[in-house]
Amino acid sequence: MSEKDYYETLGISKDASKGEIKKAYKKMAKKYHPDLNKDNPNASEKFKEVNEAASVLGDDQKRQQYDQYGSTGEQPGMGGFDFSNMNQGGNFDFGDIFDSFFGGGGPHRVQREGVQRGASLRFDLEITLEEAAEGVTKKIIVPRLSTCKKCSGKGVEKEADKEQCGNCQGHGVEKRVRRTPFGMFSTTTSCSHCGGAGEIIKNPCDTCDGTGRVEERKELEIKIPAGVEDIMKLRVQGEGEAGVKGGPPGDLFVVVHISAHELFERHDNDLYMEIPLTFTQAALGDEVKVPTLEGTAKLKIPAGTQTETIFNMKGKGLPSLHGYGTGSQKVKVVVKIPDKLSRKEKELCKELDKEFRKEKGFLERLLG
Repeated sequence: MSEKDYYETLGISKDASKGEIKKAYKKMAKKYHPDLNKDNPNASEKFKEVNEAASVLGDDQKRQQYDQYGSTGEQPGMGGFDFSNMNQGGNFDFGDIFDSFFGGGGPHRVQREGVQRGASLRFDLEITLEEAAEGVTKKIIVPRLSTCKKCSGKGVEKEADKEQCGNCQGHGVEKRVRRTPFGMFSTTTSCSHCGGAGEIIKNPCDTCDGTGRVEERKELEIKIPAGVEDIMKLRVQGEGEAGVKGGPPGDLFVVVHISAHELFERHDNDLYMEIPLTFTQAALGDEVKVPTLEGTAKLKIPAGTQTETIFNMKGKGLPSLHGYGTGSQKVKVVVKIPDKLSRKEKELCKELDKEFRKEKGFLERLLG
């Protein structure tokens, strides 16, 4: 058996699956990679051991020979692990492991920049409670970046006004290769000359300065559905900012704010309000006019109504946003005691008090 125990190096058992080997290698490679552990003087040597172990155990043929003879037939320590061919063995793919902590392993993993979806926008719109109950269409003006009409968003008026980037040959990425103690290590980044677009604009559009977008104030009609709730977001698809380099536009989100009402307080689809009653209206009963969102409605007050009694007026609230009926209007009556009485009113009250006192058990009846 070889002096080096590759299973022990990776911290796995001898019957570990290929998935477990890969997982262990990812963990150990990150732990000992010299670029990630510059303060550890032993990182380079440990990283070399981890690579050697993974290159053997990750290859079915080498692993079988190692398990049987304790050796792969190769001279240990010669060249370490070859990064340039780590995806070509057919048995074990290490490329995605390095992607997880180095940001990409090759040109096929880096997308050309340029085409981008436009930003989504927010517009805050205030409406009245009456408008929320009935539904309303509002005109709004949204400041945004729109596609330049002169160049159709291309940034140039003619295709001849742009050319392929000579630094990246139109790929939008550039590859950097550096030598390490363990082989050649390459990284791929966005091209520093064209910013990842893959092309250079020689004569930009004079309207948008080559950006393909211009500022504008767009007037839109927004339909607010009946029963809309406060702070509700309405999505208007495609009415955000224009995309970059022909990318799709963003969306517009209209946030509805319902202004406070002087009479009504809303709870879900129900409305709450208070109305005053005189002592005689509460005692004798009456029929009163009550304000509603649609105008006025009659409410019958039965004789003997107590203060803070709540009456339910069905169908006088707000409609359901999803069409499941209409809420109610809850009317709380409050019996008002006048602060001042005229001479005649005082005399009438005294006469009424005398009549009350003649009735046996009046206090008991009044309290309960």
